[in-house]
Amino acid sequence: MRPSRAVDGRELGKRLKQRDLSAAPAVLNLLESRAGDARDDATALLEAVAPSALGGEAPAHIIGVTGPPGVGKSSLLSRLVAGWRARERTVAVLAVDPTSRRSGGALLADRARIEFDPADRAVFVRSTAAGGRLGGLAPATRAAASALAAAFDVVVIETVGVGQSETEVADVADTVAVVVQPGSGDVLQFLKAGIMEIPDVLVVTKSDVREASRSIADLRAALEALGADTAVVATSSVAPPAGIDELIDALDEHRSRLDLPASRLRARRMHALADFAAEHGERGLRAIGGAREAERWLEKQDPALDVAALERALTERTVG
Repeated sequence: MRPSRAVDGRELGKRLKQRDLSAAPAVLNLLESRAGDARDDATALLEAVAPSALGGEAPAHIIGVTGPPGVGKSSLLSRLVAGWRARERTVAVLAVDPTSRRSGGALLADRARIEFDPADRAVFVRSTAAGGRLGGLAPATRAAASALAAAFDVVVIETVGVGQSETEVADVADTVAVVVQPGSGDVLQFLKAGIMEIPDVLVVTKSDVREASRSIADLRAALEALGADTAVVATSSVAPPAGIDELIDALDEHRSRLDLPASRLRARRMHALADFAAEHGERGLRAIGGAREAERWLEKQDPALDVAALERALTERTVG
């Protein structure tokens, strides 16, 4: 069924531009819709919140939070949401869960695990499906982050932390925080994984346990050896929480040093490539020379083009 005019894409985009936070549920419903005739409305929505329509980049700080399952990301996010609200910031959380094979929807429903005041209309939390790839990001999640960034102060994408999540969330977020737990082997596995270039902030949870100081020292030594300028912040979500304000400050500090237009431009190009791959599959990617070749080609395109225009250009290239 086609979305009613009450949730028309262009109208939703207008509400987001006016920072109408109550539009968020309808925005997610539209972007996640599988109905074929919802695509035009979704495109209209994204065009309405593109930089050309906003007069610049969307104001939100888009933050990716990833880490191994069970590391305490949801507890940490509960504390972070409270910390941001104490600073009078509006917050949207997109919690990416594995996809249910039966329903196609999010399997774990992180809304039940992230604590927030349901009466607080300045907080929006939604579980979204990973889209068939464990740890990956569905195109709808990328689109939702871009859209909600026009209305909220902070948009968080929380991923499962396995598979492709680390690299994919880095393509979307302004700032990436990787969460590790001391004494569980997470730190050693993280060092072995060779992804030290991905996090902008490293978060060691459960700083109250004995092994935390050793884990922090190991991470800082590894970062120093690599010459990486990555903050390491120790936190604890156990009452009374610790390190939350320091973590928010570290996230803000990274954002202040960021070339935001360049970062967002790359994110739009990666978003267009992800949408193209979802629509045309591996055969479509091969037709344009593979993902790397597509990335190089996208870098040569007009920086004023929005996601929909870039995806159309990729599609035209396959038949040109």
